[in-house]
Amino acid sequence: MDTAILICGHGSRDDEALVEFERVAAGLRRALPAADIATGYLEFARPTIRDGLEALKSRGARRILAIPGMLFAASHVKNDLPWEINSFAAANPDIELRFGRDLAIEPKLLAAAAERIAAAEPRGAGALARRDSLLLVVGRGTNDPDANSNIAKLARMLWEGMGFGWAEAAFSGVAQPLVEPALERALRLGFRRIIVFPYFLFTGVLVKRIYAAADCVAAAHPEIEIIKAPYLNDHPLVLDCFADRAAEALDGEPTMNCRLCKYRAQVIGYERDHLAPQAGHHHHVRGIGTDGDRAGHHHHGNGHHHHRDGD
Repeated sequence: MDTAILICGHGSRDDEALVEFERVAAGLRRALPAADIATGYLEFARPTIRDGLEALKSRGARRILAIPGMLFAASHVKNDLPWEINSFAAANPDIELRFGRDLAIEPKLLAAAAERIAAAEPRGAGALARRDSLLLVVGRGTNDPDANSNIAKLARMLWEGMGFGWAEAAFSGVAQPLVEPALERALRLGFRRIIVFPYFLFTGVLVKRIYAAADCVAAAHPEIEIIKAPYLNDHPLVLDCFADRAAEALDGEPTMNCRLCKYRAQVIGYERDHLAPQAGHHHHVRGIGTDGDRAGHHHHGNGHHHHRDGD
């Protein structure tokens, strides 16, 4: 078939995360049976982005829609993925490459998030009005303030839309506040229940870190209910959003919002990143395998690279 889709993942050291990512790709294949769909990862896992593109090329694709399997546009969507795709395009001028936009904040994902949060509420010890609960929305955390600000916006929209008494935002790493300090602060606000919601597509090192932090604080404060809500995973509305992004790319209207992108505007505190060259940063960990593959024999601690946006 002439037009194909590459779902571009970050990659993870966690095998479960890759299983879940491939499950979403399988769901998208069922939703779009006429499309040839492949997956590729920036780091750790195989197939790499280049592997996925080559596979689609070998199956006869003349146009490839590259769709980021990521919630927000931080460095991976703004730099790393375009570098991979543009490098392939330069080497294959006879193939048309179109790059889609991140999933972002949109009504379908808000609805999916609300359903995941609502599904967690019955885990509490008893009936409790939402106005007596605090919602803690946890994002990945990046060094891109535009991407981080989306978590605050998401928390506000879920807070008001679902009727919680309060909402806070936190991050699994890089950005502040981290989960444990955010929970300790939330405890002082006097709510009887705190719901921790990781706004992530898939499990992995970071989601497990978030849940472990929630467990740690809960053990130290048994007087407060701390409930762990499930992440988005393969919610049907997530699959719908992927299909929407593919349709946008095919129509040539990805409409990514770049107004506050630190690479395109002088954002306060990040002036040195303005007009920085677009380049990939994952060469040394591309396709090296998960923790399960390495079975404890690989140590990624040489101090030369920091994973700003992922696990």
